[in-house]
Amino acid sequence: MASVREMIRAAQSEMRTTSPTPERANELLWHLTALIGNCNEEIREADMDYARVLLEHLEQDETANRAKIRAETTPEFLRKREARDTKELCTEIVRSLKIFLRGLQEEMRLSR
Repeated sequence: MASVREMIRAAQSEMRTTSPTPERANELLWHLTALIGNCNEEIREADMDYARVLLEHLEQDETANRAKIRAETTPEFLRKREARDTKELCTEIVRSLKIFLRGLQEEMRLSR
């Protein structure tokens, strides 16, 4: 089974290489909208993991800025950033699909 990131990137690739039919655009919109919830869950988990790492560094170091810099070099910080970037990408694709579908509706309305 594909990961959430892979599914979002596949939708992005599909939209970049082909112009989806209205039915496919609607299907992608529903699918990606549902995936935003998965992104939110991953963000919550990644934020908690990063907070634990940051706390460990704060307890070890005497200054907060050094602890933060050290914590930002960990895999937990990378996971946190990737989760947020994935949600942002998903949200932008959803917005694009909505605009695409609205444009198609307007074309159909004007052609009547």
